[in-house]
Amino acid sequence: MRNLSFLFIILIQLNSFSQNADLRLLKTFNAGSMPMWDKTMEGVSFSVYPAMPLTVGGIWAYGYFNKDQEMMRNGYKGAIAIGFANCLTYGIKLAVKRDRPFVTHPNDITQKTHVGPLSFPSGHTTAAFATATALSLSTKKWQFAVPAYAYAGLVGYSRMRLGVHYPSDVLGGMIIGIGSGLLTWQIDRWIRGSKTP
Repeated sequence: MRNLSFLFIILIQLNSFSQNADLRLLKTFNAGSMPMWDKTMEGVSFSVYPAMPLTVGGIWAYGYFNKDQEMMRNGYKGAIAIGFANCLTYGIKLAVKRDRPFVTHPNDITQKTHVGPLSFPSGHTTAAFATATALSLSTKKWQFAVPAYAYAGLVGYSRMRLGVHYPSDVLGGMIIGIGSGLLTWQIDRWIRGSKTP
């Protein structure tokens, strides 16, 4: 519980991150008109929706077909971690109510995709990092972890490129996504440890 309180304090601090630094960095990522690149980044952004169930389903299916109970359990844990991360993100969005950067700074930031009104933290980034963490903790192999986190980082970048999130929104989503995965795996260890005679 103390870890969750600490995480919440960090997220509040991120939201109050120097607006000037946050905006300057965002302007760098959002600058210029590159229609093909922006369309690609929109595709990367929204690819997280199929990536979540495909990843946890793939982990579970691998366990099922190889009669590996641990991998099947990891599939369930991945689904729980992603679900928890998404719920936490939604709750924080409602509590913080931070406007999108293109709303607050219409002369500086160009909106390049359609989104809802709330900015902090980035839900797409949260989902991508929760998924990458679930895959990494399930396989424990760098060959899976490196591309998974590279993809998650690209999702985070895409949200800034599209002008819909500040860098602090993306960093907040990254912390929630990774933290949710680590917490889920830790709780599972506690549960298993308490059942050991």
